[in-house]
Amino acid sequence: MRMARRFVISGRVQGVGFRWFAQDAAVREGVSGWVQNLPDGRVEAFLEGDHEAVTRVERALRSGPRGARIESVYVADEEPAGTIKGFAIK
Repeated sequence: MRMARRFVISGRVQGVGFRWFAQDAAVREGVSGWVQNLPDGRVEAFLEGDHEAVTRVERALRSGPRGARIESVYVADEEPAGTIKGFAIK
């Protein structure tokens, strides 16, 4: 079953390779979407794919790369559009 979720991750998540970490996890799981730094120091990610694969990437986002310190993760379910191909760092 296909699903889509948007995440906003707070803490020490910029300057630690978080976007590349997220991209690696998404590509490994076959999840489409994107990740970007926000001006306020948070990171935003959008994932679309198989429910189990999105859940595995979400687990990775909640732990982050070495050097990151995750303080909070906002999650919002969205309707999967099916139009995003691959995974991009914005």
